[in-house]
Amino acid sequence: MSETLTSPNPVAETAPAAVESPRRRFLRRFRGRRAAVAAAVFLALITVLGLAAPLIAPHDPLMQELTARRLPPLSDGYLLGTDNLGRDTLSRLLYGARVAVTAAAISVTVGLLLGVIPALAAGFLGGRWDALLSRIADAFLSFPPLLLAMAIVGVMGPDLTNAMFAIGIVFGPRFFRVVRGAVIAVRENTFIEASRSIGTPTTRIVRQHILPHTLSPLIVQISLACGFAMLAESSLSFLGLGVQPPDPSWGRMLAEGREAWNYTTWPVLIPAVAIILAVLACNTLGDGIRDSVGRENRSEK
Repeated sequence: MSETLTSPNPVAETAPAAVESPRRRFLRRFRGRRAAVAAAVFLALITVLGLAAPLIAPHDPLMQELTARRLPPLSDGYLLGTDNLGRDTLSRLLYGARVAVTAAAISVTVGLLLGVIPALAAGFLGGRWDALLSRIADAFLSFPPLLLAMAIVGVMGPDLTNAMFAIGIVFGPRFFRVVRGAVIAVRENTFIEASRSIGTPTTRIVRQHILPHTLSPLIVQISLACGFAMLAESSLSFLGLGVQPPDPSWGRMLAEGREAWNYTTWPVLIPAVAIILAVLACNTLGDGIRDSVGRENRSEK
């Protein structure tokens, strides 16, 4: 009598679990932060509406209709009413969003060019270059950012282009500090030393190993900087140092709305709410990105 031996509990082979990429992990964690997602959607909406302003604005933002001055919102033909000169508030708000988005994009780009490249050199090379560039950045950081932007525009002349470059100059030292700190934190790692030992060119080390490690804190800083850029542009335009009349911007709408404050508050409240929501959305988005990246970094340690 023969017996066939069989394993009563065969071990089932399990396939290895798929490794989640850092990008998918970040997106999954970011989607869990509803406030940050809502902020991102709101900023995307502002961007689309601003860029499409020439196509969707119901009226010419410069056209004055003195017989329709200071109309309240929901008036016939004027969804958000009119200002003290009879200009359509909604059209000027859309064109103001266009100015705000453009100012934020150009200012942040200028700041990145002025801050990131010197920071990579200072953080990676160290020594005298690091000391010199750090002292220059400290000198700029010692001034209040808005006052420094006002001083630069005062020298260059009141104009939107000059205002954007002034805001970008203010951003440069802040981006420098963020990127320099990230570079210093990673430059002593073993894979950097290994790349040096085999003769890898410095530019390739920076491009392939150093720069990717600076992206996470840099993206957070960019989001926060966009909010400050919108606020700074509105402040400079409010003071007459940015957008010049009769061109529309949220800051100019605030300044011109003061003239009608004794008659109606809508010309002031509407652009003020737009500025507050845009800045709050940028800050909320930056916080969401920072928390998602922070959780990912903690999980990797």
